[in-house]
Amino acid sequence: MEIIKYAYAYMAVLPIIPFAIILFGYGAYIQDRKKAFRLAMDITTALLIGCVAVLFDDLFGSNFGIYGILLFMLLGGGLLGNAQFRKRGAVDVKKVFRTIWRLSFFSMSVLYIVFMCVAIGKNLLTI
Repeated sequence: MEIIKYAYAYMAVLPIIPFAIILFGYGAYIQDRKKAFRLAMDITTALLIGCVAVLFDDLFGSNFGIYGILLFMLLGGGLLGNAQFRKRGAVDVKKVFRTIWRLSFFSMSVLYIVFMCVAIGKNLLTI
């Protein structure tokens, strides 16, 4: 169990490395760059969510990081599902989940960069 925790921690610190490994490794295996890119995004999102939650908790001194991220994802899914229901009369839950998950990749990437820069600056100034 400890090895899984450490493996996740190492991959989450620099999520670009697992992203690149999956993108190029899986892309070379299946010869479909789009599918490889989507898979790399999906797996890296899980790493980014964990890392951004920990950075949020560390920077703001709270334990709300993961709950806040999940809350925004649920709210986004609800809003997107409502819009889809109004437009089509039915909700495709799989499509809504996939859309929220992939939008989370982009938002978590931006938050990761911002929080990491702030954390590095904070640690440099407190030395």
